[in-house]
This record gives sequence, structure tokens and C-alpha cells, in this order.
Amino acid sequence: MGKLTLTAFVSIDGVHQAPGGPEEDTSGGFGQGGWSVPFGDDDFGSFVVDNFSHVDAFLLGRRTYEIFAGYWPKVTDPADPIASKLNALPKYVVSSTITEPAWEGTTVITGDLGKEVTALKERTKGELQIHGSAVLAQSLLALGLIDTLHLMTFPVVLGEGRRLFAEGAAPTAFRRAGGTITGSGVAINTYESEGRPTYGRY
Repeated sequence: MGKLTLTAFVSIDGVHQAPGGPEEDTSGGFGQGGWSVPFGDDDFGSFVVDNFSHVDAFLLGRRTYEIFAGYWPKVTDPADPIASKLNALPKYVVSSTITEPAWEGTTVITGDLGKEVTALKERTKGELQIHGSAVLAQSLLALGLIDTLHLMTFPVVLGEGRRLFAEGAAPTAFRRAGGTITGSGVAINTYESEGRPTYGRY
């Protein structure tokens, strides 16, 4: 069975909305899009490239898929370590509105999310990667289907915006499996899911 991994950008106060650009997601009146960009140094780039080197298939939410599909098919350099993976490998998008995706290699998932993703993990030999796709990620975290979380915490407090772990998130224990801090101060931590938390008393 394959492993489902989530790579997520968050601020210190847990906001994940629109890290990549001002127009990425302005829902709720969010006006601080692009907050991760000033921290994109060589260390950060090295982590991203290494992460993409392990992927066997992609699982994306509709919004992230549409952002990716609008950009990456135009990057045709076979030496590009990200474009070459995104354009060549299978892509699965969870959507009730996309019916005929133009991006080659895309399959639309419309059925029961838990059953569909479990079956997808069983069919995938290695890593099935989620990038961004926060609504999808929250649903899969609630279902206990995410095995590994690459959490990138950027040294900025935004004070507004949607949070990855919102009120009502499923209680989940993780084991830190590794990590690093980039030159610009982004804390990259890899966590493996350990199921439900355990509790004690001091």
C-alpha cells in the first residue's frame, strides 16, 4: 500500500490560506496572499525538489488543481524537477464540478472520499502526495488517512485567514520523524501519524 503525504505551508498562527500569491485565494476578504514568498530561499527550494523526487502520484483539491493546471503544463523543460513530475505522473483531483480535465494524466474523484482514497492508496506503490489542497487535507485528516505530514511553518503571524487545523479538527497524535530550519527561518518538520492522542496527568 502506498503512503499518503501532505505538504502544507502555515504561518506561526496556523494560517494556510493563499501562501503563494495575492490572487491565490481572497475568500473571506483575505488580503495577505503571497506571505510565504519572501522566505523562498535555496534551502526551501532544496526541500521542495527533494520532496518531489519521492512522488508516485498526486492527489489534489479542486482549487489547487486548477492553480497547478493553469501553470505547470506550460513548463516543458524535461530537466525541471517539479514540472517533469507533475506533468508525467498520475494526478487525481477531488471535485464535483470538473468533468473533463484538460491536463493529461488527470482522473476526477467524485465518489465516497474515504473509500476512493483508500483504494487509491492501495493502488499506489509509493508516495501519493497532497500539496496545499487544504479543504481536502482537512477531510482526509479527519478520516485518519494521511500518513505523513510535512509541515512548513513560516516566521510570520497573519492574524486572519483560514487555518489548517481549525476548531473541531480530529484529535491526532504525530511522531516527529525529521526536519530542518531554512536560512530564512522556515521550520520544516516531518511528522508520522500515530493515531489518536494519549493523555496523562502532571
